Amino acid sequence: MTKIALVTGGSRGLGRSAALSIARHGGDVILTYQSRADQAQAAVAEIKGMGRKAVALQLDAGKVATFPHFADLLRGTLRERWHRETFDHLINNAGHGDYALIGQTSETQFDGLVDVHFKGVYFLTQTLLPLIADSGRIVNLSSALTRVSYPGFAAYAAVKGAVEVLTVYMAKELGRRGIAVNAVAPGAIETDFGGGLVRDNPEINKQFADLTALARVGLPDDVGPMIASLLSEDNRWVNAQRIEVSGGQAI
Repeated sequence: MTKIALVTGGSRGLGRSAALSIARHGGDVILTYQSRADQAQAAVAEIKGMGRKAVALQLDAGKVATFPHFADLLRGTLRERWHRETFDHLINNAGHGDYALIGQTSETQFDGLVDVHFKGVYFLTQTLLPLIADSGRIVNLSSALTRVSYPGFAAYAAVKGAVEVLTVYMAKELGRRGIAVNAVAPGAIETDFGGGLVRDNPEINKQFADLTALARVGLPDDVGPMIASLLSEDNRWVNAQRIEVSGGQAI
């Protein structure tokens, strides 16, 4: 049976790369987007061009109250498009960056990061547990910034640290269902994260490149295939791990 993956924030950046990589590995994809339906539909079209099934659904990963409605929409989509009651893989990727020093971080910024990156991951996974097939996979996105510090990312790194702890607990509690749960921690990547901070700021790009053993910052396609590979049977015994994909950042 073809595996179905749900990739949150799958219309751009790392999520899009993961979605396309999953399709290249023979999987079907349901991706979510917050506001850019055009980007989401472009990703869907590319996946369909590979001969795989794909659907885009709207989701605000920071609004827990909307998750039951999203689950109903997802359940209906699975029945209509795949004639199934469950999907196999959940990639909790949706997120954003807010660059601010500790002394300058507002409560609004802090709450936004918690709501999307931690509370959203916790309660979306909780809501979707009845729809995840036994022997499925969950991949949570973390960050290399939980291992090394860079001024301005304290709140972001802190919530990603919480996600890493949550990953271990998910693996423990869901193991009896055969569900493996891992965290992937990218290093600095050229995306629109944080307003394109690494991609569009040559000075910061160079700073991270100089910190990286492979002498450059990453690209989305350096990470997406790694996420896809974790879903394969070849990696069925990898569980409760934090896997850094950073090119050797700050080693």
